[in-house]
Amino acid sequence: MKGKVIISVVSLILVVGVIIGVVVDIRKNGEDPKVQTQQRNLRIMCQNAQDQKLCHDTLSSVRGADAADPKAYIAAAVKAATDNVIKAFNMSERLTTEYGKKNGAKMALDDCKDLMQFALDSLDLSNNCVRDNNIEAVHDQTADMRNWLSAVISYKQGCMEGFDDANDGEKKIKEQFHVQSLYSVQKVTAVALDIVTGLSDILQQFNLNFDIKPPSRRLLNSEVTVDDQGYPSWISSSGRKLLAKMQRKGWRANIRPNAVVANDGSGQFKTIQAALASYPKGNKDRYVIYVKAGVYDEYITVPKEAVNILMYGDGPAKTIVTGRKNQMAGTNTQNTATFSNTAMGFIGKAMTFENTAGPAGMQAVAFRNIGDMSALVGCHIVGYQDTLYVQTNRQFYRNCVISGTIDFIFGTSATLIQSSTIIVRKGNYDHNEYNVIVADGSPLVNMNTGIVIQDCNIIPEAALVPEKFTVRSYLGRPWQNESKAVIMESTIGDFIHQDGWTTWPEEQNKPEKHHENTCYFAEYANTGPGANVARRVKWKGYKGVISRSEATKYTASIWLDAGPKTAPKSAVEWLHDLHVPHYLGFKA
Repeated sequence: MKGKVIISVVSLILVVGVIIGVVVDIRKNGEDPKVQTQQRNLRIMCQNAQDQKLCHDTLSSVRGADAADPKAYIAAAVKAATDNVIKAFNMSERLTTEYGKKNGAKMALDDCKDLMQFALDSLDLSNNCVRDNNIEAVHDQTADMRNWLSAVISYKQGCMEGFDDANDGEKKIKEQFHVQSLYSVQKVTAVALDIVTGLSDILQQFNLNFDIKPPSRRLLNSEVTVDDQGYPSWISSSGRKLLAKMQRKGWRANIRPNAVVANDGSGQFKTIQAALASYPKGNKDRYVIYVKAGVYDEYITVPKEAVNILMYGDGPAKTIVTGRKNQMAGTNTQNTATFSNTAMGFIGKAMTFENTAGPAGMQAVAFRNIGDMSALVGCHIVGYQDTLYVQTNRQFYRNCVISGTIDFIFGTSATLIQSSTIIVRKGNYDHNEYNVIVADGSPLVNMNTGIVIQDCNIIPEAALVPEKFTVRSYLGRPWQNESKAVIMESTIGDFIHQDGWTTWPEEQNKPEKHHENTCYFAEYANTGPGANVARRVKWKGYKGVISRSEATKYTASIWLDAGPKTAPKSAVEWLHDLHVPHYLGFKA
């Protein structure tokens, strides 16, 4: 009897052991149904990720019932990005305490703190979009999500650019900051961006059956619409009515500003900054500031809380905002700006923004913009190197004059410059310098960033004309790995070098740093003697003259996500609601 019991116990142990072994073997081979489902969904969510391992690691916390919900994975990716930005913010504070006595480093670190706060704001918008909507509505706001996530990476770029690599101390701080924090901000945010970019395919593989069309292809040219004033759809109805008045003859008499600025004392305020300080707390309506004729020698920042400002002058020849800060005088690029806008929905009209540092000042910004869904109309932006800093978010420029020498339209944003005049100026050519119009700083393939110039006139200033064939002038150069620029329906003067595009001189002996094979530079339907592409650069990244179908991606309706779509009206039609003249599609 004892022998039988012992045999039975041994048999039972063996059976249990076999069962446990089978279970373990099943789990090892991923054949457990729950594990198998989670692994399958992880593969789907990460299918477009540039860093597959990081994507899987970031999303692996999504378990249980949430593992079948694509929203849960997006939320996890946004949270991971947020955690990394908070870490970067805290590190910038710690480094400021350690190195605060070094002026250059302190300035750069203070900028980093501000930029990381803006990054958190963008991530809050992303988080709210996922939290407050079902997956179909999240899909409909893919363009917004891509913009906000791209902005986070743009802010990280801006932080890195604030340090002076020629200064050993600042370079060391920058490297420490990058290795311990900022690198992770970009890598983890890129995971969320890659997921959102491929969301249409992802949802189809989750067998979600609502009508899914990739947002970036939502509008073809035949579907593009404008209102009877020719305005695109991303400007508010109240703003549209206001700007409609501003298209009429004698429009200033029909506008009732909330604040009047006059440096001769005839207005409510003598400075623009004082008028901005009058902005009502919590205001969401259009707030109108009229800046009378005069030269305003002041450095201005529109704070992020001052949304929906319309600031207009008596014309770009009469209302001038001027400054002269520059890098050669010890100010980093971001802080050289004469006028900085950080608020959503800003409109500037009939004014000049200039930086008078001259070519010897090197980086000297006239206008810096990070305000999403913002526009300048009928303005002059005047400088030499780095004139217009289109730093982040969606931006629109119409009927403007933009002048400069080197990289004078630069940044990491979704920018469209339409029906404007681009003037290339004469700089200092003692050191074999040359002119470059566009320098986009996009580092990642799925960012919705780049600079588009449409229906513009690209010309040399009078002082450059005698030397226009000896001084080389180019349309653009690849600043970062995925730099993007498109010139279309524009008239290009004969002074533009036949190559059209160029590289960075300091990188010509460093092939590993060249971006000419990964960038995206293209032209479409341009005219003028400089539009001949027969002898353009032979880079892989130069796409030549693209098709109309391809060029459609860079019209306002799609590039700025400015056309009608299925999401609530309050979230879209921003260009239309700004009430500035524009067209959503092609000029012709």
